Amino acid sequence: MKELTMENKISDSSAEKHVEKLVAQLLQEADPKGNRIEFLGRQFDLGLAWVHFDEGCGGLGVSPKLQAKVSASLGRVDAPSCWPRNPIGYGMCGPTVFTHGSDDQKKRYLRPLFTTEEIWCQLFSEPSAGSDVAGLTSKAIKDGDEWIVNGQKVWTTLAHVARWGCLVTRTDPEAPKHKGLSYFVVDMTDPGVEVRPLRQMTGDAEFNEVYFTDARIPDEERLGDAGDGWRVALTTLMNERVAIGGTQAPRGSGAIGEAVQLWNGLDSHKKTVSARDQLMKLWGKAETARLTNIRAGENRVKGVPGPEGSTGKLAFAENNKEIYAFMMQLLGADGMLYGSYDVERSSTSMSSKTPQQAFLRSRANSIEGGTSEIMRNILGERVLGLPGDVRTDKKLPFNEVPQSI
Repeated sequence: MKELTMENKISDSSAEKHVEKLVAQLLQEADPKGNRIEFLGRQFDLGLAWVHFDEGCGGLGVSPKLQAKVSASLGRVDAPSCWPRNPIGYGMCGPTVFTHGSDDQKKRYLRPLFTTEEIWCQLFSEPSAGSDVAGLTSKAIKDGDEWIVNGQKVWTTLAHVARWGCLVTRTDPEAPKHKGLSYFVVDMTDPGVEVRPLRQMTGDAEFNEVYFTDARIPDEERLGDAGDGWRVALTTLMNERVAIGGTQAPRGSGAIGEAVQLWNGLDSHKKTVSARDQLMKLWGKAETARLTNIRAGENRVKGVPGPEGSTGKLAFAENNKEIYAFMMQLLGADGMLYGSYDVERSSTSMSSKTPQQAFLRSRANSIEGGTSEIMRNILGERVLGLPGDVRTDKKLPFNEVPQSI
């Protein structure tokens, strides 16, 4: 066992040096201040997009924890990143295509996804299903070499600017709800796909509802086998939770960094002892979550992320809501000065411009990517080993399950 451990350390050290060498090569060959698409394209070609992916797919086949070192090195020179412009694609759809896609699909989709030439969205949630993704009713019927899709999706982030979407539909209504699903890559420019904005309380409309009316998808755009869509969807969902709450951020960054900056700018008479104590408690929570994510990243192996992503996602959501609510307290009456509610539909950015907007936007953190209640169920069942919730419809044919509408 000791010899195996030493071999692993040597292998990890060698891989880390190789990654560092490639980062240096990237910065020598591509200007981080130049053309974004060209820089990201060279990063992909060198295997530094997702280092744990296979060579030729934007990766090197090494441990995923080395991606944090790539990001840190490129962040120091303000190099462009795929994440801000294509977060759904990079964090969720890319890993799903890599894990379940054909060689042709990987070759076609991964590089333009990473260069942000093609934006992606995720089409899971539906009005009648709520948090029960497997309860969806959108259907796809096989027609020769194509599938005809009809139904509605909701809360689809960036659908209005997306070129491609990851879609889960029901293809066998006579099978139990988890068994009758199939997963597709859908062309968002298809005439049967209609995107309608959902204006949020922030004033933005980054979310959308999407209607499918006899939209046609070639069978070759299916990910996984027909009826195996739930397993494929789990890949997306587990990566989504890591993408939302599992980032290994620098100490004192993110929401808590904004809170500290706001505190430092306050007049001395507003810096009460109770507010200072509350800030320190929030800082401690944020730091605990950050260190937990680092530990999870160090323990992670190649493949679909485990339930540790749910830990990070839950902490991220609840901490963000507390921190931004605290910032509104510090602002006092100024917290009501929101600014403009103008909608910018051409932007792919989901970052907030002001603390007031961040406060309103943070309410979505405990819903998107799985509600905090769902995260607690996952952690209770899969981490703590507690009994699962009662699921009376799990083995019933879906067409016999009572529907809410």
